[in-house]
Amino acid sequence: MTINIVHLIGRVGGDPEMRYFDSGKTKCRLTLAVNRRTRNSDEPDWFELELWGKTAEVAGNYVRKGKQIAVKGSLKFDSWNDRQTGVSRSKPVIVVDQLDLLGSKNEGDSSMSDMSPDNF
Repeated sequence: MTINIVHLIGRVGGDPEMRYFDSGKTKCRLTLAVNRRTRNSDEPDWFELELWGKTAEVAGNYVRKGKQIAVKGSLKFDSWNDRQTGVSRSKPVIVVDQLDLLGSKNEGDSSMSDMSPDNF
């Protein structure tokens, strides 16, 4: 048995990047800031999200920078060779299956520099 499920709640770091393919598929990329408490401060961890199909369309229509969202999905790693150095690189990406719109940027103080837990 294996499990690959990721649940995150945070604030969107920028407006959605939409791509429309000839096949009719829609892809959306977002960044999500999720606060992580440490002894000295609260610092956000940044996650890259990938959404497809209807979920991508919803994100493209309703999600903007600063919007609070919840996502459920799975973790994958994108791999590539660096064009300049030829070094193999990779990065984690959350493939989102479920998107919930939770709040707006105007609800409380939610500047991206203030990632306090009260904003989540």
